[in-house]
Amino acid sequence: MTLTTVHLDRAVGAVVASAAGDALGAQYEFGPALSDATPVEFGRGTFGHDIGEWTDDTSMAVPILQALAAGDRLDDGRVLAGIVTAWIGWAATAKDVGAQTRAVLGRLGATPTESEALAASEAVHLAAGRSGGNGSLMRTGPVALGHLDDPAALVADAGRVARLTHWEDDNADACALWSLAIRHAILTGELDVRGQVAWLPPARRDRWAALIEEAMAPGAHPRDFAAENGWVVRAFQAALSAVAGSGSLVEALERAVRGGNDTDTVAAIAGSLAGAVYGAGAVPVAWSRMLHGWPGLGADDLAHLAALAAERHVS
Repeated sequence: MTLTTVHLDRAVGAVVASAAGDALGAQYEFGPALSDATPVEFGRGTFGHDIGEWTDDTSMAVPILQALAAGDRLDDGRVLAGIVTAWIGWAATAKDVGAQTRAVLGRLGATPTESEALAASEAVHLAAGRSGGNGSLMRTGPVALGHLDDPAALVADAGRVARLTHWEDDNADACALWSLAIRHAILTGELDVRGQVAWLPPARRDRWAALIEEAMAPGAHPRDFAAENGWVVRAFQAALSAVAGSGSLVEALERAVRGGNDTDTVAAIAGSLAGAVYGAGAVPVAWSRMLHGWPGLGADDLAHLAALAAERHVS
């Protein structure tokens, strides 16, 4: 497979637009839904993030992106262990860490193996009786860049990365579908989530097909899913309704934020898919200039890493 400049623009868009959505939604996090007439703008985050600073959504995606940019593979347990180790280092000083993620990382030493991370993830799931938070989906965007030429391998890796902190099948399924949709958009410029359902285990396809139809129904809006958008399924639906109901990248991110509640995460998820559809060129320059975050990166750094990740994983 040969990647064109258009493909690379969309691959970069998947990463940079996700960070933009994350930072845009930060000041509205856990707030009420907004009317369509209410302006959406960058501001200081609920947890003290600076204007234009991304939050945990992008910070957790960065080690995945860095690994792929280095040419590493996500089916390598040593690479996944390195990603978890980076998360532990980030979480030590982070302004905000999701409850599910914090519970898993808190059970681990400074340099865990993949097996240890998976065991901790399963243990937290069993102790709580659930582990379906949206923290796996918010960081899955870069995973798509690792397998633009191999959707079957992408499904496996998306689930494997999701389960490092979020054990439930809903997480693996949501991350697989979203990563596949990003891949499809990068390669074609089209939004097609329905067409990815066939990659799921047969017993779970009908449920996800119905969830997708609900999110893509005429008039559907992220506000419809706000009450439970901390759950990976509703976050998936909220983000999908934001993208499907928009005509531009900016509109998609503004719709995601107007949905309310977990605004930064829904907008980050929506941004990864909208960025793949519309490309990095659709991210306003003024937005890109203010983007920054852990570990001391900006939009240009994310763009460079995204291009490397895409180029180094096609055959």
